[in-house]
Amino acid sequence: MDAALCAFDADGTVTHWNREAERILGWTAAEAVGRAGLAGWAVRAEDADEVHAVLMAAMTSPGRQVHEFALLTKDGGRVLVRTQSSAVTGTDGEPAGVYCAFSEVHTQIDLERSIALSEALFDDASWGVVLVDADLRPAVVNAHAARALGLGRTHVLGRPLGDLLAQGVEELEGALQHVLAEGAPPAATELWVTLRSEEAEEPRRCWRSGFLRLASPLAEEPVPLGVGWLFQDITDTKRSEQDSSLQRFRAHQLHRAGRAAAECEDPMEAAALQLDFALAGFADHGLVDLSATPSPSGLPLSGMDADTPIEDADATERPDDADPVPRLVRALASPAGAPGPSQPVAVTGIPLAYVPGHPAVQAYRRRGSVRASAGLAASPEGWAAARKWPEGTVHGLCVVLRSRGRTVGVATFLRGASRRPFDRADAAYAEDVASRIAASLDLADVLGKR
Repeated sequence: MDAALCAFDADGTVTHWNREAERILGWTAAEAVGRAGLAGWAVRAEDADEVHAVLMAAMTSPGRQVHEFALLTKDGGRVLVRTQSSAVTGTDGEPAGVYCAFSEVHTQIDLERSIALSEALFDDASWGVVLVDADLRPAVVNAHAARALGLGRTHVLGRPLGDLLAQGVEELEGALQHVLAEGAPPAATELWVTLRSEEAEEPRRCWRSGFLRLASPLAEEPVPLGVGWLFQDITDTKRSEQDSSLQRFRAHQLHRAGRAAAECEDPMEAAALQLDFALAGFADHGLVDLSATPSPSGLPLSGMDADTPIEDADATERPDDADPVPRLVRALASPAGAPGPSQPVAVTGIPLAYVPGHPAVQAYRRRGSVRASAGLAASPEGWAAARKWPEGTVHGLCVVLRSRGRTVGVATFLRGASRRPFDRADAAYAEDVASRIAASLDLADVLGKR
């Protein structure tokens, strides 16, 4: 056995002594078996009576008795051991002796610490802990990890990782296989995953993960038992960092655009520069449509920056939707094919063929911002063509251009399928850009350059 074991009969004579006891104390079984107790050879004479009484008391005590003793080694040294003693019964059911298992205290404490750590990790840890076996299936999952995965602890066990994660499973399995083959990586890694469970807090999460290769301590050669995967959800922190970085970039773009526009003699050129700077990292295409007859002065309608998907606007017709379609004329456009600077469009005076429910028309009438998305449209190309937008457009954001209390036109920002839909933060940024473009266009109108 891995533990040292000795046994005594009812008179206290040593009857058994195993090799681990020999390793710890140095006394062989031949030297130990048959001795009357431990006094004088395995225990100091001063402690012998107390040790003997405690050991033999186990014959009349229920369960196991745990004690710590200082035993003597064969070479005269002392070693502190922790013992577990219990009664041995005979065929008649009466106590016939005592067996005593013991180990060095520091070894026992190390073992107990390891067990306590394992139990704490799988019960009360504030981060996810998953024990993944060599087949890359969860074998043990703590409560925190189960909540993060949106499943019960027992529902996770033994299931392939692909059943738990919709995205990010390739990266996770690659990390686990690397750990099994090469060992733990030198630093934690950040994994973006999408959960399959509908009960998960949020489907897409960022987990900062650490990995440890687990090997059996009982095998002569290291045999991998699996991988310990520890992770912590840092989604909110990462999104805050991304939002801050995005805000800094957009503020820098507005600053650069303002300085570049200030050097333009032609206000129309300044408006084109403002549009080009806005498109960087924000949209694939940009359009500027001017009103042939700018609207009279007036305050913007309240609530026009609300989330207004084009489908909802089509489904609920407003009273002003019955008015004639405003005459909007294209003034600026970014290239729809190869990337390049936005160019002024030759003004023909012919209004664009926008239908009454077009997002640009709604933005003009409501003096606010309108977002549109193809959503689950059967033909995104047809959806874009119906709105007179470049092929491949699936998301649009129309922002009203206002200057000196008048609506002078509409700016449209378009995104393809590779980009996410516009959100409220995007609309706020587009409105900042639109106010600058509107000022340049209004100046061009005053100077008679458009």
